[in-house]
Amino acid sequence: MRADPPRLNRRAFLAAPIALTACDRFAAAEPSAVQPAAPLKDVVPAPFGATGMTWQLDQPDWVEQVLRHCAQLTPEWEQKMERTLGPGFTYDFEPSDRVVAFAHNNGLRVHGHTVIWYSQGAEVFDDATVPRARFAAEYDRYISTFVGRYRGRMAGWDVVNEPVAEDGDGLRACHWSRALGMEGYMVRAFEQARAADPEAVLFLNEYNLENIPRKGATFLRLVERLLKLGAPVGGIGTQSHLDIEIPAGQITAFMRDAASLGLPIHVSELDFPMQRDGGRMPDLRPTAERRAQQVARVGELAEAFMALPDRQRYAFTTWGLRDTDSWLLREEGKNRRDDSPLLLDPAGRPNPAYHALADAFGR
Repeated sequence: MRADPPRLNRRAFLAAPIALTACDRFAAAEPSAVQPAAPLKDVVPAPFGATGMTWQLDQPDWVEQVLRHCAQLTPEWEQKMERTLGPGFTYDFEPSDRVVAFAHNNGLRVHGHTVIWYSQGAEVFDDATVPRARFAAEYDRYISTFVGRYRGRMAGWDVVNEPVAEDGDGLRACHWSRALGMEGYMVRAFEQARAADPEAVLFLNEYNLENIPRKGATFLRLVERLLKLGAPVGGIGTQSHLDIEIPAGQITAFMRDAASLGLPIHVSELDFPMQRDGGRMPDLRPTAERRAQQVARVGELAEAFMALPDRQRYAFTTWGLRDTDSWLLREEGKNRRDDSPLLLDPAGRPNPAYHALADAFGR
């Protein structure tokens, strides 16, 4: 997941390695300088979504492009705990309400993001000072109030976000796990969310699952463990902030293993920056070389998503719609003005990766 404010960039399930020959034919996809992009909601074999924030609701060009391309909207920041939770366990859902209302008024379904996240809430949910009984009671009240507020209006929720350690070596310790147990806080969150909104699909959401096989494997084992503990996990969210330099076939391998659990899969936060090493070092390679890698990886992801059974294709969401909507380009994000990490350029024309995606989904 990418947040505002941003954070630093962030399987194998089978005992024996999977031998895969990945096809990089997508690298040859060419952009179109004049043809407008066909609506992505007509191209993708599942609801196509993007993120939205309150300030964008007042931008006519953003609204026009979102209504042209999207069938689903994910609030980018307005439902994060840093915005919804105040001192003394007070709540403010007004910005969230605005994004949800905009989506519903324009015929878009909404995916909720995010209920419980390791990186937020510690200022109020201070496990060192809040008595354990109150901590648990307020935890339950927050989830039931927040999710219940939109009962019957959300397609799904990212209930627990990014619970796996950065390198995939176990799970993250945080204020939630210290107070409620490493698996206990997750089971509890899913139970409370299910009670508050019985019809929504409840997701465990994580990043770097394709990029780091060890992390993907740990994540899928966690899904299995939570299901055995009775948690009503209803779907797998893979953020897909793709490292364009990962080996060909790695995305396909993760998606194949994830599909074996039989749950709906959400490509939940797709972007694909053209920077080596997460942008920490200058990348002086020619743009054409980086575009080729980018296009190949996006094409592989689309092909792997297309290979899923229909019932497991929950949605396909990009983190922003046009390049200029990306947190990677915005001043409050990474501020990489020369990057191009999304399917559409600032004018809504197709980037090279768009054509690779359309080619894969057209098969």
